[in-house]
Amino acid sequence: MKTEELKDRTKQFAHRCVKLALALPKTQLGKHISNQLIRCSTSVASNYRASCLAQSKASFVAKLSIVIEEADESAFWLEFIVDENLLKTNLVEPLLKEAQELTAIFVSSRKTAKGKT
Repeated sequence: MKTEELKDRTKQFAHRCVKLALALPKTQLGKHISNQLIRCSTSVASNYRASCLAQSKASFVAKLSIVIEEADESAFWLEFIVDENLLKTNLVEPLLKEAQELTAIFVSSRKTAKGKT
């Protein structure tokens, strides 16, 4: 997958997570999860963009590591939404799948960048 495609994919992931987060119940738990999901999902997109501008291989790997952590955290909050029955599972599952796929893509990219197979 090309850099521009991944930039777009991560940005769309962030937009979709924000929309889902805004649909959460306005309870204390819903607000907390909404804030967390918005923070980590938008971080996936912004840190991936930053990794594309990295000035060294080490910087690239470090920024990709942040992307991986944030994508995995997004998956956690999406799973938590399902676990707590805050939204219908069919609304959350596509985003959860995307979070898992993005995590796998970036783990693979980091391994390649580090020279590991």
